[in-house]
Amino acid sequence: MKKIFLSVIIISLLVTCKQNNLKQDEIKNIDETIYLKPQLNKKTALYLYHFAFDCIDQEYPNKLGQVLGDATYLKEPSELHPAFYGCFDWHSSVHGHWTLLNIIKEIPNFEHRDAILEKIQTTITKENILKEVQYFDDVHNKTFERTYGWAWLLKVAETLQDWDTKEAKEMYKNIQPLVKLIEEKYIEFLPKLKYPIRVGEHPNTAFGMSFALDYAKKYAPKLEKVIIEKAKEYYTNDKGCPITWEPGGFDFLSPCLQEASLMLKVLPKEEYIVWLDAFLPNFRNNPSQYLEVAEVTDRSDGKLAHLDGLNFSRAWCLYEIGTALNNNKMQNLANKHFEYSYKKMDSGEYAGAHWLASFALYAILKSN
Repeated sequence: MKKIFLSVIIISLLVTCKQNNLKQDEIKNIDETIYLKPQLNKKTALYLYHFAFDCIDQEYPNKLGQVLGDATYLKEPSELHPAFYGCFDWHSSVHGHWTLLNIIKEIPNFEHRDAILEKIQTTITKENILKEVQYFDDVHNKTFERTYGWAWLLKVAETLQDWDTKEAKEMYKNIQPLVKLIEEKYIEFLPKLKYPIRVGEHPNTAFGMSFALDYAKKYAPKLEKVIIEKAKEYYTNDKGCPITWEPGGFDFLSPCLQEASLMLKVLPKEEYIVWLDAFLPNFRNNPSQYLEVAEVTDRSDGKLAHLDGLNFSRAWCLYEIGTALNNNKMQNLANKHFEYSYKKMDSGEYAGAHWLASFALYAILKSN
């Protein structure tokens, strides 16, 4: 009996030692590097601006994403979308414009300011925007760019209204008919969408609502009310988001973090903390345990290049949440994500070059 008892003790001690060793190994594997926070300055602006500047009037290659009603729909991209025909697709052209506008808004003496303004003022004209409105009103294309492109269009409108210059006021006046149409489309669509779309690509509902809410809180109270009501309806009771399942192979958005970012804008801080701890248990304490930087294996493949965008969009969500909750771990993890993809943006591959500057710039603006 004593021998059995002694054996049990020895086995227990061995198991305990093994567990302790495993814990020590786990601790060693935690990345404790402090990553630098990105800054928007003349150097970063020079690096970022050319991606958008070079492509907003580059018509081909082009992915139209349209529904053909008949043979008359077969037109050049610049005929169908005279304002936003470049940068491979409509939404990338829109957030390319957003990128350029924000660079010269944030850095008024930017050395390429005049060239940027000259180019943008030839696309955001009254005549061009009215043709865009006509396209969105077409019976076969009423859902065009729902809601990803809609969200970025409202971001452009937000920038123009925030920016108190003669040029911005003129461009906002020109773009206003399309802005109003997009507001109406959101207000019509969201009440009919019974279930949110939780993917890591363009249709993600939380992303589209989050960007639109930024605009609506300032300039569209009716839209703000609809978004807040639907956000609470969709997401208030969500718990245990499977963030360790992320990313999907083609993701450029994090379904979990986009939702968390939206709810940060919807709930009071104390309620938000309770919600977040149920939605992403223990995430506030150890975010790096749940998220690894997404690795890109082939930047010439447009879908695989999405993962660079994921690193940037994760970064801006982590900056938003980390800043609001004074959480340095989240902000450092955001820096790590940003650094990985920022260093590799200028790969020479148009698959990423036509859109990634906007994601990088948005992350930079959220970091400060």
